[in-house]
Amino acid sequence: MKILSLIMIVLGMAVSGSSIAQDQEEFNSGGLETIRGATNIDETRKAEALKRVHKDRNPIARNYVHQPPVVPHQTRGYRVDKNSNKCLTCHGWKYAAETGATKVSLTHFETRDGKVLSDVSPRRYFCSQCHVTQADARPLVENTFKPVDSLMNND
Repeated sequence: MKILSLIMIVLGMAVSGSSIAQDQEEFNSGGLETIRGATNIDETRKAEALKRVHKDRNPIARNYVHQPPVVPHQTRGYRVDKNSNKCLTCHGWKYAAETGATKVSLTHFETRDGKVLSDVSPRRYFCSQCHVTQADARPLVENTFKPVDSLMNND
């Protein structure tokens, strides 16, 4: 009787062990394809090629109020750190007229308490936190977003 019980326990452990391994494999992929593709979490995939970024062009229309403008030119290699900000060499108020670039918004000179500063606020200094470069890339997910009526061009 004891031997039969021991055999049953060993068989039960073997079956549950293979079941756990199978469950783990299903858990990794989940049977779903994500933005990463059908890749297990513990796999490292080769990075996709960089998307083609538009050459300099006119500002891109916004879809909602207070939307940060999309950058209509290449920014790869721009240095933006605590010591320098390449964006401000064209978009800063001092240089915008000369370069033809859009000036930094007045909102970028305010602290979170509404105090106006003489230079860009530290919380608005790192441009790429809000502004992204426009690229020719297919949407990662389906998007049915529609701009607000007041911003639509109804010509």
